[in-house]
Amino acid sequence: MENEQLQRIDYGGSLPVENVQALASENLKEIPSRYVRPEAEFDQVSVEDHSLEIPTIDMSKLLDEKHPLSPHEELARLHSACRDWGFFQFDIGFYIVMVRQLINHGVPKEVVEKMKIDTHEFFQLPLEKKKTYAQLPNSIEGYGQAFVQSEEQKLDWGDMLFLLARPVSVRNMRFWPTHPTSFRESMDKYSQELHKVAIYLLRFMSWNLGLHSEAVTSLFEDGRQGLRTNFYPPCVQANKALGISPHSDATGLTLLLHVNDGQGLQIKKYGKWVPVKPIPDAFIVNIGDVIEIMSNGEYKSIEHRAVVNTEKNRISVAAFHGPHTKAMVGPLPELVKKSPAKYKTISNEDYLRLLLSRKLDGKNLIDHMKL
Repeated sequence: MENEQLQRIDYGGSLPVENVQALASENLKEIPSRYVRPEAEFDQVSVEDHSLEIPTIDMSKLLDEKHPLSPHEELARLHSACRDWGFFQFDIGFYIVMVRQLINHGVPKEVVEKMKIDTHEFFQLPLEKKKTYAQLPNSIEGYGQAFVQSEEQKLDWGDMLFLLARPVSVRNMRFWPTHPTSFRESMDKYSQELHKVAIYLLRFMSWNLGLHSEAVTSLFEDGRQGLRTNFYPPCVQANKALGISPHSDATGLTLLLHVNDGQGLQIKKYGKWVPVKPIPDAFIVNIGDVIEIMSNGEYKSIEHRAVVNTEKNRISVAAFHGPHTKAMVGPLPELVKKSPAKYKTISNEDYLRLLLSRKLDGKNLIDHMKL
């Protein structure tokens, strides 16, 4: 009964807006004013400084006691990546080999590739077909855009399909595409595998924070997982538009998969926007606001955005992992014993409502939660 009630909770939604993929196909000479973002043209972007490239974490070194670089050293690298960057990459291939040996599960390459294929095919469907899965009033799920709170708000140059995938009881299959025909099965398998990856990473983070392995994972085992497929079409004035506004993810942990070779993800570091160069067959992982709060500021969520291209589209799949609905969002009690709490503690339900009542705007949610 509780799960059925969770499915009916009204957390708010997003206002309907024009389809960007259709807009991009109209051979415009300039984009509508609601998409013009002066900051996209004038913000400082780092191009040459290779020292600013985000860390890469090798899962094989974390899991293989016989590796020349011990798990303890790679754990330290992971700790540094979470604390100093909030972003890191790790190779799917290493994860498959080592995790199958140790905990009997992994991320099969065929699951990842099928997710890529079906995501690409969904966005190639005719607009009317995609609109079958359009967002409804007061719903965060479906096809459209997210976090549009007013008619005057600047818009992102991108479309998305957002689905609640876990726990399974909260799935609303009305929004799960039946075209391509394998989409639902692909998404289901991908959801399961990404949840396993997230829990495994959270366990490593618990150790690095000096906590027992279940201190964090127990809050996420039955937690919320949202999957958002993103399509950023070519833009005739790419230097004046943004694919997604600067923000930090409000969730706990995000795993991002690049579906094609289109690039555009940038993170903010030292006052500059740093382009992220994805490694083929790798996940990009970033710390979300919930982990910053729970770690009492030891780990930092990081502001990021997506820029667009004049000729190429970019497609990605983001998997957001948050705590279960009845969890409290606040510094973990074990950490508050070591230093005073830096953030408020509120229910996850109130946290989600707070999130969905705001537009994407830097780290404004974290700022609200600070004491």
